[in-house]
Amino acid sequence: MENKMFCYQCEQTAGCSACTGNAGVCGKKSGTAKLQDELTGALVGLARATEGSTVLADSTYQAIIEGLFTTITNVSFDDDSIREMIKKVRAEKQKLVPDCSTCGSPCGRNDEYDMNQLWDADEDIRSLKSLILFGIRGMAAYAYHAAVLGYTDEEVNKFFCEALFAIGYEEEAERLLPLVLKVGEINLKCMALLDKANTETYGNPVPVTVSLTVEKGPFIVVTGHDLKDLQLLLEQTKGKGINIYTHGEMLPAHAYPELKKYPHLKGNFGTAWQNQQKEFADLPAPILFTTNCLMPPKASYADRVFTTEVVAFPGAVHIGEEKDFTPVIEKALELGGFAENRVFTGINGGTEVSTGFGHGFILENAGTVVEAVKNGAIKHFFLVAGCDGAKPGRNYYTEFVKQTPDDSIVLTLACGKYRFNDLDLGTIGGLPRLMDMGQCNDAYGAIQVAVALADAFGCGVNDLPLSYVLSWYEQKAVCILLTLLHLGIKNIRLGPSLPAFVSPNILNFLVENYGIAPITTPEEDLAALLK
Repeated sequence: MENKMFCYQCEQTAGCSACTGNAGVCGKKSGTAKLQDELTGALVGLARATEGSTVLADSTYQAIIEGLFTTITNVSFDDDSIREMIKKVRAEKQKLVPDCSTCGSPCGRNDEYDMNQLWDADEDIRSLKSLILFGIRGMAAYAYHAAVLGYTDEEVNKFFCEALFAIGYEEEAERLLPLVLKVGEINLKCMALLDKANTETYGNPVPVTVSLTVEKGPFIVVTGHDLKDLQLLLEQTKGKGINIYTHGEMLPAHAYPELKKYPHLKGNFGTAWQNQQKEFADLPAPILFTTNCLMPPKASYADRVFTTEVVAFPGAVHIGEEKDFTPVIEKALELGGFAENRVFTGINGGTEVSTGFGHGFILENAGTVVEAVKNGAIKHFFLVAGCDGAKPGRNYYTEFVKQTPDDSIVLTLACGKYRFNDLDLGTIGGLPRLMDMGQCNDAYGAIQVAVALADAFGCGVNDLPLSYVLSWYEQKAVCILLTLLHLGIKNIRLGPSLPAFVSPNILNFLVENYGIAPITTPEEDLAALLK
């Protein structure tokens, strides 16, 4: 595979097999894919150089986390920024093993891993290593967002090195399989770290109704996951007559008290990330991309795209570490926004959505929930969560939620909720039947709720009337799935298709040990889950 692209890390990969042509389905060019492989190989080499070091500099961990984050789908399409990241990783390695590259000793510490060795490996080894690699890429995004707020964890940081080392140098399936589950274990710690970072910085989320109407006048749309970027933009736009609207995974920001206090944080624009090329086409406002949700911009709005953090696209204005959003602000004032208020709707015609039903709120109301279960008002819980995407068949999740019984609660999180989050499912005992728990990383909160319910009823999590119906697209969904497997959660329904990087033997292991099954139809799956 020396002269061509090989990428199968996301759900939309070509033919449910791999993107191997001149460009991936995501729009990433083959040269960019090869650079991302080079970056990953350099990260494996850096991890190899850390062997024997008991204390590592913060800059080493930062380079590893940023490097992994850079390779997530829909983050960076910019070759120059990836080359700079490769230089950064190599500089960190040089600090650990000075002049090692000129040494003729066969210790291997001067090597960078050739990713073709992975792509050409035995399919089961390749599958296990891919699960580890894609899992830590997703986890790196969470570690990055926590670090931005000043929260780090030594165990999480060290595990990135352990996992990268194994990707390069471990060849036994019996040793790789436990490491796959360890990705899930450490990711749970990482999600807990980010939950702590977000809640201690911005307060515990509270339920809130968010309008989909965009008011007249200048505005900025902020998409992605990084709450710190949103806070900084809100600070810099105070008193300037510019309204701020969230998009995609930024929607849950409305629920945090410290962000809610900004009166110009007005509402939410648009739906999930894969609709941006249509929704942004005629938007009289700039869009700030903070994380992995960028699609190659159409010419109709390319001059309105701004990036920050590790997100990058050739030609787009990038807001660097100084976090001066003046170019975004000036563009908003120049474009002027809509002349009159514009009422937008969700996929199902709703004009508002709700969010903020985090684990803190649900656990505060645990008595109400438990009593409703005991008296039969609530008979089942569904976690319908995960990524959205463009592949046909994702309307399954809309229909599934519509058909859930009136005596059930639907918990949701991540951007897959845009398929149904504007539906009104009514209430049970004063609680809404549909509760948005937040971003994809807030899967940690869903886990806390499941554990608390199991404790309340004196049973195991798998004995609860709780079903998991998940959608996946990219690598953060992979690390969350591995966390659920680490916790022993069984009988997950996964769609819209199964990952191309899971070999038949590894899939059979997951089916036999965890009962993972592909989605079928809403009717068939509901019937099976409600038995």
